[in-house]
Amino acid sequence: MREIIFDTETTGLDPKKGDRLVEIGCVEMVNRVQTGRTFHAYFNPDRSMPAEAEAVHGLSETFLADKPRFHEKAAELLEFLGDSPLVAHNAGFDFGFLNAELDICGLEAVSTTRMVDTVAIARVRHPGAKNSLDALCTRYGVDRSHRTKHGALLDAELLAQVYVELTGGRQIGLELASVVEDSITIAAAPTRIRERVFRPARPHVASAAELERHAQFLESIKSPLWSG
Repeated sequence: MREIIFDTETTGLDPKKGDRLVEIGCVEMVNRVQTGRTFHAYFNPDRSMPAEAEAVHGLSETFLADKPRFHEKAAELLEFLGDSPLVAHNAGFDFGFLNAELDICGLEAVSTTRMVDTVAIARVRHPGAKNSLDALCTRYGVDRSHRTKHGALLDAELLAQVYVELTGGRQIGLELASVVEDSITIAAAPTRIRERVFRPARPHVASAAELERHAQFLESIKSPLWSG
């Protein structure tokens, strides 16, 4: 099954108040294995970048000034998404911004029936626990040491690993071998096998010397029970 794990960065929290999408990162998975195919783009939002938003993702107005507008990359993005389920952390937020941008372009919204929310899954799996992406990475041992700020593609890649753990755990010993068109081949990954030393079977028949010592021992026992 093909799934797309994605994340977005924005100018704020509410597209209805004029906030815009400035970055999207998508990771393709087939049968819960990353294929290596990704989609990543920055967008010029044609508006200012609030300082509090820039502090989160580090994307400044200057950096985004020469980036394409969303409508310039929309067709390419939609082609990558296809009709696959779309997995995101707090997915309602990301769907809201994605569909707001599609609406500005006059394009059909992505149906929320395709939405898979990892926050909702995590709340069921770990009720009462912290379920931020950082917290889940810590819980499942996903390395995020290279994550100093939020970044759409980086966060999508981290979420892909967390998603596998949330939905049953990684299949140790399997790795992606090749990708041919839209299909993948799963091959057994080389695993580290501890070198074992095989020893010949130990003899279990007493030697003549051992039998003689045993007989001498029995003779030394005074009034044995078996002699009566």
